[in-house]
Amino acid sequence: MIKKFYSNGKLLITGEYVVLDGAKAFALPTKYGQNLIIEEAEDNIIQWTSYDSDKSIWFEDNIPFASIVRKERHDDDKSVKNTLIEILHEAYLMNSDFITTSKGYKITTELTFPKLWGLGTSSTLINNIAQWLQIDAFELLKRSFGGSGYDIACAQNNSGILYQIVNDKPIVEIVDFNPDFTDKIFFVYLNKKQNSKNAIASYYSNQVDIRKTIPVINDLTKIVVEADQPKTFALALAQHEIELSNILELATVKEVLFHDFSGVVKSLGAWGGDFVLSISKEDPTDYFKERGFEIVIPYHEMIL
Repeated sequence: MIKKFYSNGKLLITGEYVVLDGAKAFALPTKYGQNLIIEEAEDNIIQWTSYDSDKSIWFEDNIPFASIVRKERHDDDKSVKNTLIEILHEAYLMNSDFITTSKGYKITTELTFPKLWGLGTSSTLINNIAQWLQIDAFELLKRSFGGSGYDIACAQNNSGILYQIVNDKPIVEIVDFNPDFTDKIFFVYLNKKQNSKNAIASYYSNQVDIRKTIPVINDLTKIVVEADQPKTFALALAQHEIELSNILELATVKEVLFHDFSGVVKSLGAWGGDFVLSISKEDPTDYFKERGFEIVIPYHEMIL
């Protein structure tokens, strides 16, 4: 018997970093995501194979049940195998049945987006494992990777969300975001993957008093979600960049890479990598490609 699970990828439009401290964030699930395929096998091992979107194998190994139960580390401390063992060990503590009632598995993961894009390789995996084992995906994330959990909320929902952590619990509000100007929104890949774990650690190491900033971010998020004019949307995003630039003590992506762009460019998620959002009167594809950024995706091709 084959079981198959799927989770959506994600893009965080507002509230990056400060969502960790209770700010309200706006996020959108993507048309891209990840499949998890489970088949029964033998020998008390998991035969694990992970495929990138081009069908190439980016990880392949056998994981013994005993390694999951004991949380045994293998070889390089930062290896993919060790990360999987950590996730599966925490899942085992939450629901041991998949180990105690099985002889083994053949597990396959299939990304529908290139792994380097940063659309949620980890979050889609965690949500898929949680679906398979019928456990709380937010709790599994907390026990393994950490982070705010907005990416899990995107994995589980097919529309925009407002996401907030209140009393250490995730609050998810569905948003019907479909303004008339989505044809002016494009997503541009910056040609480098950003490590979310490292970015979060850096945010906390530079921590300043952001109690005054959170209400400002919340107000800007509300404007972005409710905007019915592109100018309103763009100005709110630009102001959001300034607020985060001050908190992170980093120059905005527009200042660094696109200072002559006629429009607004906003970082998404961890600053310095993955995708940015652009909004302008004209199609910006040629502008970005002339500067070496070949992956420019229109809103309706990216967002569910």
